Amino acid sequence: MNFIFDIGNVLVDFKPVIFLRSLFTDNTLIEKINDIVFKSPEWLKMDHGLLSRDEATEIFCSRFPEYTPSIHRTMQGINYIFTPIAKSIELLPKIKDSGHGLYYLSNMQIEIRDYLLENHKYFKLFDGGVFSCDIHKIKPAPEIYRHLINEYRLDPAESIFFDDMPENIAAAEKEGIKGILFTTVQCVKPYI
Repeated sequence: MNFIFDIGNVLVDFKPVIFLRSLFTDNTLIEKINDIVFKSPEWLKMDHGLLSRDEATEIFCSRFPEYTPSIHRTMQGINYIFTPIAKSIELLPKIKDSGHGLYYLSNMQIEIRDYLLENHKYFKLFDGGVFSCDIHKIKPAPEIYRHLINEYRLDPAESIFFDDMPENIAAAEKEGIKGILFTTVQCVKPYI
């Protein structure tokens, strides 16, 4: 069996508002920066690998010059938003030791991809995976699932995908991959 994991909110936490609260105390500012950065079309362009972090920062600052210092502070700390979910990470060696294939499939920006691969050693356990920024497609586009399947010659019927977003699960199932909505590690354990 092939285990395919999303990364954000499955293997690492991705909670923008909590991150912003670690930087700022003003709730109005937190809400505004969340809208400017994390809810922007530029965020999706970064996930597509079509816009760098520096380019996005420049756009945000030109659009909202009055928030320039807060935007810079946010963008400079973005890598640290991704903190490992210990219970999820603990499952990875067990999956490998059980003889299963181990893959990731994640919407991710270039700079964050590089940071995660360099600083999170558990990525060495994976047999491979796809980051959206590398192929310019994001979930739930069918092409990203097909790319993973074709690149690693996986049998969709022998693959399970864990993701925290229902639309991404539905898209995987359209490609013949069993999808499991990730809420806790208990979702994974029955399949190991």
